[in-house]
Amino acid sequence: METADELADVVARMTAGTGPIAVDAERASGYRYTQRAYLVQLRRAGAGTVLIDPLPLDDLRTLDTALADTEWVLHAASQDLPCLAEIGMRPRRLFDTELAARLAGFERVGLAALTEQLLGYSLEKHHSAADWSTRPLPESWLTYAALDVELLTDLRDVLATELDRQGKTAWAAEEFASLVASTDRPPRVRPDPWRRTSGIHRVRGARAQSRVRALWYARDGVAARRDSAPGRVLPDSAIVAAAEADPKDERTLLGIPGFGGRSVRRLARIWLDALDQARSLPDDALPVNQPVEGPPPPHRWAERDPIAAARLARCRQVVVGLAEKHNLPPENLISPDFIRRLAWSPPDDVSERTVSDTLLGFGARNWQVGLLAAQLSEVLPDD
Repeated sequence: METADELADVVARMTAGTGPIAVDAERASGYRYTQRAYLVQLRRAGAGTVLIDPLPLDDLRTLDTALADTEWVLHAASQDLPCLAEIGMRPRRLFDTELAARLAGFERVGLAALTEQLLGYSLEKHHSAADWSTRPLPESWLTYAALDVELLTDLRDVLATELDRQGKTAWAAEEFASLVASTDRPPRVRPDPWRRTSGIHRVRGARAQSRVRALWYARDGVAARRDSAPGRVLPDSAIVAAAEADPKDERTLLGIPGFGGRSVRRLARIWLDALDQARSLPDDALPVNQPVEGPPPPHRWAERDPIAAARLARCRQVVVGLAEKHNLPPENLISPDFIRRLAWSPPDDVSERTVSDTLLGFGARNWQVGLLAAQLSEVLPDD
């Protein structure tokens, strides 16, 4: 559906349905600049399955209001919640089948794997990386999209029963509530995003790094104007190669791997202008390494602070041991970053209470702190 009248009909149908509602969204990752939703899929008992094209609609707030008291069932919710929020849809309660499977200790937590293992049905995943901004969408793609929500509530029920059997229902409830709360927080903006260019570790010197920066922002501008994924405009490998070579004319630039394609050649002046700007920067305008907040990378701990490295090793043993005991991945028992920060800078007066307060301050959930705080407080002191 794609009109306001059809949306009103969907709202009425979904309101008349019963039980949780299965929700999914398809983006065009790798094709488009934004991460907007290009298709929204819904299924609810008594209402059937609906596919919504959000592009012609202002937003889906009327649908969101109609579902305010309904539990949403999503798979890997953190991937879809931002694009759903962008069109006015935010769950008040949810059940994440991927996260539930992790907490329950399943090794394979993809939707197709779980559906086959727990429900005995095989899902086709041929179009998972498709360009969902395509219009009109092929019929086979729509069938694929509908199947993503067809069995989601059945999967939810099986996983809920398994979590209850393992005594993890309350844990999951805290995790799901945290996901819901995340929809009200502004998206994290990374400082100096150009520093994440793949292969930048090969670029030596501030002047060469300024060329990476200039090309990255030039590419980002083109990608935004075209609504195209930046990597489709110019690959990271080409940016790094040009930063190393510092070409000064079009012929030299086009000889660098990654700049030979027709669409890239048409933009040669943009790339050369960016390099010229980097070349003309005064020394005090070159990139400088920003101080890293928090602990250094773990592989440097032994050199920087051997005592802290030993603390981290003891804390990790606690986490791994408890994760094995409770049959869940260590990273779901507690964020590895929280453990690094605790081990690098523990409370002045180590106790179960101070460790609990520290972990809660980082963002750990109550169930995680309840399992870990006592044992971590025992291994943190440096005897």
